[in-house]
Amino acid sequence: MTLPVPSVVSDLPRPVSRALHKGQQTRAAILEAALGLASHMGLEGLSIGALAEVTQMSKSGVFAHFGSREELQISVIREYHAKFEEEVFFPAMREPRGVPRLRALFERWVRRVSMELDSGCIYISGAVEFDDRPGPVRDALAAMVRAWQAALERAIRQAVEAGHLRADTDPPQMLFELHGLILALHHDARFLRIPGALERVRTGFEHTLSHYAVAQTGSASMPARDAASPGVPATSVTPTRPRRVRR
Repeated sequence: MTLPVPSVVSDLPRPVSRALHKGQQTRAAILEAALGLASHMGLEGLSIGALAEVTQMSKSGVFAHFGSREELQISVIREYHAKFEEEVFFPAMREPRGVPRLRALFERWVRRVSMELDSGCIYISGAVEFDDRPGPVRDALAAMVRAWQAALERAIRQAVEAGHLRADTDPPQMLFELHGLILALHHDARFLRIPGALERVRTGFEHTLSHYAVAQTGSASMPARDAASPGVPATSVTPTRPRRVRR
């Protein structure tokens, strides 16, 4: 199961893990370098020239694989999203529906953000760069974020259906609160460098969960957090289709 892929990027080649032809290998190497640049400099910091310098290729060589700066930016967004799927979404989907899956999704999201504190989360930094700039890059980024949010909201609804969360739970509201915790983590840990931000975000999640949880009566209680892990046991997020970028 994966999330629907945004149409803006649906016509671009998807990253593949099996043996690649030389041209595909070169493109994959360029994308990896571009992702590193975007993580530290933002999507707006990406350029054919900067990428050519980092990869020690000619500008024409890089241009041949992407055709335009806009297509390069969208390809980087898609590559980031694919990695996010592999590290966060797919592993969490192995957990049972309900609170165990919701907790796994959130904890893996926290782990992902915590690993990006020195570079930056493209979902978050990209929103700052493109919040007021309409166009295919913004559309692609927004579609990816919406796809991830839809996965979280679906997990919340499944937790309600499983009887783990109250029947009157407002999934969009709970999603808003969980997303707010991640933004606070990124702000306090990356910008303010406040110690203990990771512990606070996990505590915030448990508080939010307890607010919406079904009252524990007899055996009908919400699944408990795994004591062996700070969050969850280490056990796609693919957005709706946008239009091909026209050059």
